[in-house]
Amino acid sequence: MPERWITRRQQETVIMRTLVFIFLMEMVDVNISQQYSPFQWLSQLRGRRQNAGWQSEAVDCPLECDCPTAYPTAMYCHSRNLQHIPYVPSHIKYVYLQRNQITGIQDGVFDNATNLVWVILSHNQLSSEKISDSVFVKLGSLDRLYLDNNELTHVPHNLPRSLTDLRLSYNKITNISKLFESMPNLTILQLQGNVIEEVEGGLTGLESLMILDMSKNKLRKIPDSFPKELQQLYLEHNNIKSVPAGFLTMYPNLQFIRLSHNSLTDEGLPSNVFNTSTLVELDLSFNKLEKIPLVSRNLENLYLHANKIKEFSLSSFCDTIDGTNFSKLKVLRLDANKISIRDIPVEAAYCLRLVSSINV
Repeated sequence: MPERWITRRQQETVIMRTLVFIFLMEMVDVNISQQYSPFQWLSQLRGRRQNAGWQSEAVDCPLECDCPTAYPTAMYCHSRNLQHIPYVPSHIKYVYLQRNQITGIQDGVFDNATNLVWVILSHNQLSSEKISDSVFVKLGSLDRLYLDNNELTHVPHNLPRSLTDLRLSYNKITNISKLFESMPNLTILQLQGNVIEEVEGGLTGLESLMILDMSKNKLRKIPDSFPKELQQLYLEHNNIKSVPAGFLTMYPNLQFIRLSHNSLTDEGLPSNVFNTSTLVELDLSFNKLEKIPLVSRNLENLYLHANKIKEFSLSSFCDTIDGTNFSKLKVLRLDANKISIRDIPVEAAYCLRLVSSINV
């Protein structure tokens, strides 16, 4: 009898607590529903907008993402273990989806957000077969598209003409032939860390391109044609053995060239190929050069370390030496070659008067 009474007493207590909880929840529901939708209340429960307040811009923000009121046109979905791109509201201009597990871009996913300016999809698992050919067609205002560090085997089709910054580095792209013909506004193109062997004129349509990075690919020669506006060219870590004669005269705006970690030899460098007044920095380190190539007096940074250079030729920097005729070189690296400080002639103090130090 006492045992049955205790059990009944416990049951009554549980029932009472349940009724109190239901009553309190109904009161909360009434208060919330007077001002906010159930969707907003659910979002608050999930902690998505703590201390952000209730703003109309975030009403339709996906639960997987954050849409802070301080940045009403931005949608942050990075590092969420997402496997697909969530719904993008129409007012969003900047969407951050990097460092997820997204494998594809479904057709129509951006159709409601045609004013997108930035789309960041770096460090995912995107494959070319799972990206629709029309997915970017309606994004007429897109300025930056980051698809680096994925599994792409080719450049996506029908990219917007509005793009100025396109990053495709560290994928598995093999060919870029004629894929950029309708992108006149592109100024930065990053293709490093792919498996590209040839270019075949695929860059000629990029009328505004200023920075091109094709380092860490499989190039066996310098591509035949670059955009005329190109200023910075990065070709290190390839299999390039020579530089075409008159190469720099065809691109009068080139200021920075990096050709380190290739297979360049003296025979592969025409005598005046780097003697151009516009060049500011030249990196030829980690090659097979035995002589210092002839360079312009306007060159400021020259990297020749880790070659097979056997002598210091002052004529490579100054054809004559006097009080007004000297090189503008500031940084010169010759370490890890076959010369020492004793091989540098005294006259170098006049020719290379602006050099802070010479590493040998």
